[in-house]
Amino acid sequence: MTGFVHFALPPSLRGALFARLLLTLLLGFALAPRMAGAAEFQPLEIATKSGVRMFSVEMATTDEERAKGLMYRKELPDGQGMLFDFTPEQTISMWMKNTYISLDMIFIGGDGRVTRIAENTETESTKIISSGGPAKAVLEVIAGTERKYGIAPGDQVVHPLFKKRR
Repeated sequence: MTGFVHFALPPSLRGALFARLLLTLLLGFALAPRMAGAAEFQPLEIATKSGVRMFSVEMATTDEERAKGLMYRKELPDGQGMLFDFTPEQTISMWMKNTYISLDMIFIGGDGRVTRIAENTETESTKIISSGGPAKAVLEVIAGTERKYGIAPGDQVVHPLFKKRR
């Protein structure tokens, strides 16, 4: 015995089963890049003058993840974002090439303090958006988040990427 189970299907079901199997395989291949790129979300909070705001963020830590970022996405729910780790602190340059949704880019220093915010960025633009000085990370969230929640330079970001406050 080889471990292979053989069973016969009536001819009327063979075609339907083959079609379903083919459709399942094609859908699987079509969705595979999205599934492979799916990241687990981590909690992040920003302490603003009006209160603490919670976010759920995907991490971009490799060169490939940072290069792709939120490109090609059609939506980004409120309260979600992507946190780009650029350790060590450095001047960071970003752009919006192939990015279809306007974003707020929140630049964050190594101590977790917001250093600069570029709000309502222009979609699909190759215009350079700079941190304007040393930063360890960039948090990208849907455009309008900065204004909606009162996020401002000096606000404290709490996430394992940043040194804890003492």
